[in-house]
Amino acid sequence: MRTPPTITMRHMPQSEALEARILKKVAKLEEFHPEIISCAVTIEEERRHQQQGRLFKVRIVVHAPDHDVVVNRDNDEDPYVALRDAFDAVARQLADRAQQLADRARLQRGTMPPPE
Repeated sequence: MRTPPTITMRHMPQSEALEARILKKVAKLEEFHPEIISCAVTIEEERRHQQQGRLFKVRIVVHAPDHDVVVNRDNDEDPYVALRDAFDAVARQLADRAQQLADRARLQRGTMPPPE
């Protein structure tokens, strides 16, 4: 990654454990897609409601040379689950984009039949 990841926590106390989990997830993304330029992660505790417990929103923005990925996950009661789901969605989108680029390259080389 060309720039260090940006981690923002809003309306909640700073958590070293949560930050460590985010850095671990970002490192895993880098293994999967080594050309990531930057990654910004925002986790926010929504205002509390009397009927509900704590709710968290996660937003991840990943910049890669060929595209950007933006994922939002909200209304989860566990910040770790919200992070996991958001990073899984980012990984799926990066994998889909890599597959599209590989298919396009094979199609241009003529080694793959055109889609029906």
